[in-house]
Amino acid sequence: MMKFKPTILDKYIIRKFIGTYLSALLVIIGIVIIFDISEKIDNFVQTQAPLEKIVFQYYANFIPYFMNMFSPLFVFITVIFFTSKLAANSEIVAILSGGISFNRMLYPYILSALFITVFSLLLNLYIIPPSNRGRLEFENKYVKKQYVNTDRNIHYQINPGEFVYMESFSNFSKSGIKFTLEKMDGHKMISKLSAENAVWDSLSGKWKLFEYYHRKFDERGVQTITKGAQIDTLINLTYEDLSARTNIVQTLNYRQLNDMISTQKMRGDKMVKYALIEKHTRFALPFAAIILTIMGVSLSSKKKRGGIGMNIGIGIALSFSYILFLRFSQMFVHSGVLPPWLALWVPNILYGTIAYLLYRIAPK
Repeated sequence: MMKFKPTILDKYIIRKFIGTYLSALLVIIGIVIIFDISEKIDNFVQTQAPLEKIVFQYYANFIPYFMNMFSPLFVFITVIFFTSKLAANSEIVAILSGGISFNRMLYPYILSALFITVFSLLLNLYIIPPSNRGRLEFENKYVKKQYVNTDRNIHYQINPGEFVYMESFSNFSKSGIKFTLEKMDGHKMISKLSAENAVWDSLSGKWKLFEYYHRKFDERGVQTITKGAQIDTLINLTYEDLSARTNIVQTLNYRQLNDMISTQKMRGDKMVKYALIEKHTRFALPFAAIILTIMGVSLSSKKKRGGIGMNIGIGIALSFSYILFLRFSQMFVHSGVLPPWLALWVPNILYGTIAYLLYRIAPK
């Protein structure tokens, strides 16, 4: 019967795993920050970004975002690197010769990967979203050009049986043209409010309608028509709903993200795909640590004549291919080929299968 009480060997492997993982994080994050500064330095100078905000609002929030996004890559390279060193020093041969099975040797690896998975999941759900808010606010102000809404023929169901239409909307002037608000009871129209222009009033939180035309229908279908130069109306649609970038989903915690998904589904908003991708990525990405750990140990546990260079090369190639495949799988959602939950879990399913096959053929 396998005993799972941590031994000296378990503590040794866990210490090596976590220590190498943190070291890899520090080195790679340092390199990435240097390249990021060199890329954005012109923007910082041109927009006169304050040094305090560059350090504390941007990079202090950029580090956890980047660290978590590429965590599977760091985990895989970590496992490949220090396991290859164990194999090169014949330590794995000694471990297996001492009566410890390959499965038992995997235990501290899985324990370490599970810790990283849980930590990454907590970061994704609760810590990184508010951190992203500060980072994206900085980028929108000092790095990126002002967002321009170029959508035309905007249709929303803002409440059950209540529909809004605009021919176009400008977030510069906070106004839309050819505004229509329809209220329906099943297939029966209750009222229709049309206006040549609709302007968002941020003080009152209402839409100012100009040159409006309002038709109401009673139970017998008789309509009453009123018109005028201006009228204010309060509806479940704001300027922020129409002017938000797609990356706004990165700033929402799990509850807020679910609320947005429910609202966007009700409205028939095509932007719901971005929220669904964000939701399922937050769960799929952390579990890659366990899959890639099993794959890494299986690949690098055998001593190779050429040293650890080949193992590290294979590890980097596979980990980058995982990240690339995860990003590519988002296209399956936008094209409608796969539902979001399946598309974002396809990389884990595929690489989980590869990990299992490598585990089966690994030296025991």
